[in-house]
Formats: sequence, C-alpha cells, structure tokens
Amino acid sequence: MFDYIKGVLSHKQQASKSASVTVETNGIGYFIEITSRTLSFLGQIGSDIKIYTVLLHREDSMSLCGFLHKEDRDIFKILISVSGVGPKMALLLLDEFESCELISLVIKGNFKELTRAKGVGPKLAQKIILELKDKLINLQNTLPITLSAHVEVQDEQALQDAQTVLISLGYEREEIKKALSNAITVVKQPATAENILKEALKILSL
Repeated sequence: MFDYIKGVLSHKQQASKSASVTVETNGIGYFIEITSRTLSFLGQIGSDIKIYTVLLHREDSMSLCGFLHKEDRDIFKILISVSGVGPKMALLLLDEFESCELISLVIKGNFKELTRAKGVGPKLAQKIILELKDKLINLQNTLPITLSAHVEVQDEQALQDAQTVLISLGYEREEIKKALSNAITVVKQPATAENILKEALKILSL
C-alpha cells in the first residue's frame, strides 16, 4: 500500500527493545517502527526524511515498519516469510547485522553467528538458514546473467551467489547485470559474494 513516506521527522524514540519514529506529511503523523541502527543514522527533529515502509496487518491492528534503504526492506520481507520469524524478530536481526552481513551468514550456513541477535537460539538460527538458503538455491535455476565481455571474474560461485540474492530481492535482470558488472571492477580481489553484493546494492540504491 505504501512504498515510502516522505516528510518531516517529528519524533523519534529509543526503547529497551525497540525504536520508532513519527514522520509528518500533509498534516498526518505516521508512527513507524524501525531498528536502533536506523535510528542512529537519522537527522535532528524537524529534518526531512524519506523512509521505505512495510504495512503489517494483524487480527486487531495494523502497523508500519520502516527502513532507510530499499534493500533492507526487501530483506525484512524475506525474513518474515520464515515460519517463527515475526516482524520484531526480523527487526532485531537487521539491528544486529548489516543486510549484506546477514545474507552472507545465510549463504555460508553460519548459524552460530546468527545467535548473536537477541532471542535467536541455535534452532531458530538453523531454521532461518535452512528456509532462506533453500529459497536462494531454488533461484539459481534462473538462467545466469552474462556480464560484459571485458569484466573478468575470478570466483564464479561468489558472483552467482550475489546474483541469486539480487534476484530474490526483486531487481530486474538488466539492473543486476549492470550493477554486478560495475561492482566487479571496484571490489578487491579475490572477491567474495558479500563484497560483490555490498557494492552492487550501493550501485542499485543510487
């Protein structure tokens, strides 16, 4: 329903287990749940803000979750698709890990590192990896994206992993091709999937 909300930051709050902001636009104040990480990047009260949102429907209420970057919102949507991971848990994961770091842990199957997030035990961490990794692996059946001829890739698997994640986030093939081609030219070699992905997401967010 809402892609993003652009307005004036009228209130921000940090609680023990959550953070939130109120963004005013056209005389309406939108209460939006965010991560503490996002809160730390916000400007002063009264400053302009653009925040990407997810509208959540519950039996007796509706709420908004917000993110400064589209890729964080997309990863949030993927996280809450895992049974046992609700919005609050997804926000805690994105509070503990940067998006690229979180994706890298899933790709590598590093469930122990995922337990750093509050409330994530070993069983849930393994479940997150199992369900999300399966989704990423299924996406690898998509025809590979051929990069420009002048681009040299030392690790095809790292590139394929980065490509798969970008497809799962909903980017178009031409967008991915252009972003990966440019990302490969600037990342340090040997390039990892995490480094390629981090650079590609920077390019896609421009």
